[in-house]
Parts: sequence; C-alpha cells; structure tokens
Amino acid sequence: MSPHKAPDSSRRSDRSRRAIHDAALALVGEVGYTRTTIEGIAARAGVGKQTIYRWWPSKAAVLMEAFLDMSARRSAEAAEAAGGGGEAAYAIPDTGDLAADLKLVLRATVDELNDPAMEAPTRALTAEGIIDPPLGAQFVENLLEPQLQLYVTRLRAAQEAGEVREDIDPRVALELLIAPLTHRWLLRTLPLTHAYADSVVDHALRGLLPRP
Repeated sequence: MSPHKAPDSSRRSDRSRRAIHDAALALVGEVGYTRTTIEGIAARAGVGKQTIYRWWPSKAAVLMEAFLDMSARRSAEAAEAAGGGGEAAYAIPDTGDLAADLKLVLRATVDELNDPAMEAPTRALTAEGIIDPPLGAQFVENLLEPQLQLYVTRLRAAQEAGEVREDIDPRVALELLIAPLTHRWLLRTLPLTHAYADSVVDHALRGLLPRP
C-alpha cells in the first residue's frame, strides 16, 4: 500500500488565490466597485473572508492583483498566439511606417478599453488610485509605465530613422497619442472608436514629423 500523501498546500493556495481573483473581477463587472465587498468576494470564491484578509489588506489590493494577473495572462496568450515572447506580443511594431504602426497599437488600445472584462476594473483602479496614492503608484508602476515605455522606444527609433523631429521629447510626444483616448474613455463624452484612434495619430504626427 502506498504511503498517504499530505495535501499540497501551495497548490491549494494557488487555486484559492485564482478563485479570489476571478471573483473580484466578476463582481466589479456585475455590481460595480462600490458595491463589491470582501464578504462578497469570499462568498463568490468559496473561501472564508479571513483567507482574503490574510493575503490582502483591502478589496482594492485584491482587485489590483487580480487585474495585473489577468493582464499578464492575456499577454501570455497573445504571445503564444503570435509565436513569440510576452514582450514581443505587446511591443509596438516597427515596419518603417510610423503612422501605420501607431494606428495598429491605438486601435488595440481602443478594443481593450471597450472590453467589458477590462473596462470595469480599469475604471475602478483609476478612480481608487486618485484617493489612495500608494495604490495609484502601484497601478502606474506595474501596468501603465511598462506600456508607456513601449511608445518611448518606438518614437526614439523613429527619431533615429529621421521619421520624427530630433527636438521632440518622446515622453511628451506619447501623451499626444494616449491622453486623448484616455480623456474620451474616462468622460464617456463620445464613442471610442478605431476611426478616432486613427485621427489622433494623424493629428499628433502633424506636430511630430520633420518640417519641410
């Protein structure tokens, strides 16, 4: 008779953590961030609320980790579909046509912001980060900053190729591309569409391209 094996606590913890992540994301999407509670997340995940408090100090911290985990999984899935590494999946392409490359990426950003699975937690964390500076800093450092650096890298490459003026600051220039989409998405003033993303690129490049 084979000896009895003790349960693998690490695997059990991983299952519980994933269940809590999924529960937090689902509840925020269904009832909104304000009505989402630790008790509700625990009930949805099938764990005790003390389990959640043992790992996270607040529902905002739960949602942050869940959102980052979801983003990482999506990146890995995109990388697998593309047959490359995780970084390659989200890198801004460099085909030699800066306008086309930027439009491709901004269109993907529009799709992501309009995706219900991404929209609710992104709005919740954006709002919560305003009143909770440490959470906001974590959101920027772990999610936004790596994405912004991709624009810096692409714009610097365009400068070296003579596609963009030498005197522009890539860090400022990227805001000409990202800020209009974020503004429209946050305020819900008008629909966020691919056509709008294309027009943002066209307008921004008028100020970034070398002058005759």
